[in-house]
Amino acid sequence: MDIAIRELPPHVKKDAKEVLSKPLGFGQVFCDRMFKMKWNPEQGWHDAEIAPYGPLSLDPAALVLHYAQEIFEGMKAYRLPDSGVGLFRPEMNCARLNDSAERLMMPTIPVEDQMQAINTLVSELQEWVPNNDGYALYIRPTMIAVNAELGVKPAREYLFYVICSPVSGYFADGFKPVSVVTSTEYSRACIGGTGAAKCGGNYAASLRALAQAKDEGYSQNIWLDAQEHRYIEEMGGMNLMFVYGDTIKTSPLTGTILPGITRNSISTMIPDMGLKFEETMLDIDQVCADIDNGVITEVFACGTAAVITAIDVLAHKGVDHKVADGKAGDVTMKLYNTITSIQSGKAEDRYDWTKRVV
Repeated sequence: MDIAIRELPPHVKKDAKEVLSKPLGFGQVFCDRMFKMKWNPEQGWHDAEIAPYGPLSLDPAALVLHYAQEIFEGMKAYRLPDSGVGLFRPEMNCARLNDSAERLMMPTIPVEDQMQAINTLVSELQEWVPNNDGYALYIRPTMIAVNAELGVKPAREYLFYVICSPVSGYFADGFKPVSVVTSTEYSRACIGGTGAAKCGGNYAASLRALAQAKDEGYSQNIWLDAQEHRYIEEMGGMNLMFVYGDTIKTSPLTGTILPGITRNSISTMIPDMGLKFEETMLDIDQVCADIDNGVITEVFACGTAAVITAIDVLAHKGVDHKVADGKAGDVTMKLYNTITSIQSGKAEDRYDWTKRVV
């Protein structure tokens, strides 16, 4: 794939060093370059370029605005000890983007082309990758339907673009346990729906339940299955895991849960830590009882944005269930430290997960 690299106008160029010297937050500051390419049935993917970051021009009738043909991914670039830059399992994000595209009747992009686009963009933006521990360059590949034509059907024209944002931690309070509450009124996804696709509609549907959780004093909400509101699925947009002695249990991938890359990484690492990994249906009432009885010793969520987040309180039907002593447990901390050390190049990457860009 040929990628044109456009000149950056002086009025668009930002001083990366100055930007990185200020508070970043998460997804609030954006780099001055982006990747773009177009698709139509006649030409396939074409006009690939690294262009100045800026607004998109869309017709008011663009199909993405009416029928929500939109998908995205989230990955990070990390500063390595030798000042190089690496990506963590990016090929899995590329494959998952294609899975989402197939579910929403959108064109797929060869993994090697996605990788070339991301590597080229990150190479151009390498000065934007922070040095601080726990910081990274967040990468957001996105595909949207752009042709103007009202009618419920797949679009004929698409735009794929990648933007980047230097970020600190996902949660404002850093690596501290959070409290969560089950959503018994709303559902995130159902069997046969788009729960396993990373599309914007899933997140729009989650906002009311999240706001309700925060109004009640909790950081996040836990989704239960749509049919019975009985089985645990995931937390907000993160996978959930429960430590039962030497076994880590999590909900199975039934099509309603996003197949997380961090989730997959944990399932791969756990046997090497002398632990067991089990996918099983988790009844919320039984989980609450197991927390109260000390059978569950740790609960944590995992995902690209926050990596791993410890949970100290799980609330259900008006009752708070405190997990152990309320602190991040040994298993949670070991997994967090191991994954982040591999991502940052500070530990041996025995799994060949880190892909060097520069």
